[in-house]
Amino acid sequence: MNITDKTILITGGGSGIGFEIAKLLSEKGNKIIIVGRTESKLQNAVEKLSNVIAVRCDINSEHDVSNLIALVTSEHPELSVLINNAGRAFAYMHDENASAFEKSTEEFATNYFSVIRLTERLLPLLKSQPEGAIVNVSSISAITPSANLPTYSDSKVALHSYTLSLRHTLAKNTSIKVFELMPPLVDTEFSKEIGGEQYGMPAEEVAKSLMDGFENDNYEIYVG
Repeated sequence: MNITDKTILITGGGSGIGFEIAKLLSEKGNKIIIVGRTESKLQNAVEKLSNVIAVRCDINSEHDVSNLIALVTSEHPELSVLINNAGRAFAYMHDENASAFEKSTEEFATNYFSVIRLTERLLPLLKSQPEGAIVNVSSISAITPSANLPTYSDSKVALHSYTLSLRHTLAKNTSIKVFELMPPLVDTEFSKEIGGEQYGMPAEEVAKSLMDGFENDNYEIYVG
């Protein structure tokens, strides 16, 4: 897939994997829209990158997402790539005091339900382009769940299943390619709670793997 001169939206683009993806894609001459909840992270990213626009948006908020869709439709109707990167994770193990229901509700809201809503809302724009792509940033835990990240793993299993269904459905009558990026533990602020600083791989290596996947039309990208 050609990944130059495109307009690309990245959720969770102010730091970590999202920031590194934005960096590499902006260097290839693309216009990047980074989305996140924290204004300071977004502005810090914009100052470090070129060809990047920041939009503060909580992707779990229907109001925020509606405003985002309206802005993109009005000001960036050429959008052709959506990268669903934002994530939420809790490190714990199942027991009677784990509060697994509350934690899993948060994880599924960000890692699964928000992806479905945003993707569905942006499909009309993506379908109108000569070539389009959707990237869901999943995890190797979608294939090999972790007992230390039990319901995070569950949410990524659900995202993996959704990605497969979406890929086969859109392949029938659209030009949209659906990729899944499946990294292991990565050294980011997001993953500090789950050991990323000690044991995670560099986020820039994950971003490079996505670039390779784009160039080779490798739809399931296993990183590391």
